[in-house]
Amino acid sequence: MSRAQLTRTGILRMALGGGGTDPLLPAEGGGGQRAPFLLRALRIAVVVCLYWFTSIAMVFLNKYLLDSPSLRLDAPLFVTFFQCALTAALCLGLSLGAACGPPCAGLPALRLDPKVSRSVLPLSAVFIGMVTSNNLCLKHVGVAFYNVGRSLTTVFNVLLSYLLLKQTTSLYALLACGVIIGGFWLGVDQEGAEGTLSWTGIFFGILASLCVSLNAIYTKKVLPVVDGSIWRLTFYNNVNACVLFFPLMVLLGEFRTLYHFDKLGSPSFWGVMTLGGVFGFAIGYVTGLQIKFTSPLTHNVSGTAKACAQTVLAVIYFEETKSFLWWTSNLMVLGGSFAYTWVKGLEMRKVQEDPNVKSGERNDTGV
Repeated sequence: MSRAQLTRTGILRMALGGGGTDPLLPAEGGGGQRAPFLLRALRIAVVVCLYWFTSIAMVFLNKYLLDSPSLRLDAPLFVTFFQCALTAALCLGLSLGAACGPPCAGLPALRLDPKVSRSVLPLSAVFIGMVTSNNLCLKHVGVAFYNVGRSLTTVFNVLLSYLLLKQTTSLYALLACGVIIGGFWLGVDQEGAEGTLSWTGIFFGILASLCVSLNAIYTKKVLPVVDGSIWRLTFYNNVNACVLFFPLMVLLGEFRTLYHFDKLGSPSFWGVMTLGGVFGFAIGYVTGLQIKFTSPLTHNVSGTAKACAQTVLAVIYFEETKSFLWWTSNLMVLGGSFAYTWVKGLEMRKVQEDPNVKSGERNDTGV
């Protein structure tokens, strides 16, 4: 996902999975009649297509901003900072629009409380690591390899669930993780064989996978601080991130880079920057829509299929030629991810149907 794609994807998934309501998402049917099958099928198809379009477009836009030879902007932290600032501004704008009635009537009022901001700070540090490492991975690897480069999130989910939550994982789920790891290493080997391997990109891809897993765990812990409101959490998270990015940009000399950037006054540059920020904000919303209209399991399957389509589009768009083993590595990662999602879905269904299972044993972090 993640995203940040992330960025907002994991947070919305946790909130929706925990039973929270989102005022921007359509309410589930109560006592009214269900919509006709064709209408529901069409609505689901539109939502899935919207998710695919938003997610893929965001990746390609970020790749252009981070590593375009025509743009030549070596300021990845500034790009990420701008997207966080725009997300915070959009959250605040939607909150102010709540007084105008639908569709924003149910949004909570947002105000900056220093005490809450401090409580959210540990999550914000992980959030910064997540969005920064995602973008740095994308900067140093191709879009076609991006999915494989940061494919170890599922493996870290299993590892951290055991180390931090003392939750074990079934043999079938572990086998699926083994397939993902095998696909990752085969992909790294094939990138090296083709002369396009970036160990810097691999490092940030692994770091991004770790941070995505940590982000989900910390989100669960921090949500009660904001009364379970996903919008408040998104707002505080991005405000904190904007503050923390400033010293990092000073330390890495990005303000000096921006001073000498020849397109800083270009309206087209700021247009692309704004568009990238809007897509970054929208990915959380369309992820929530997809989960709402389908299910968390279907969302993960859709995400896996989207990653496959994204890889094929990237190879075609950038006119790349890939070997059979390179494609095999992608299929192993996608197949392992799908298998893990399917196994965890079956396990969760079995747990939910068994009244003898204690609530503390109901673990949905894997899906």
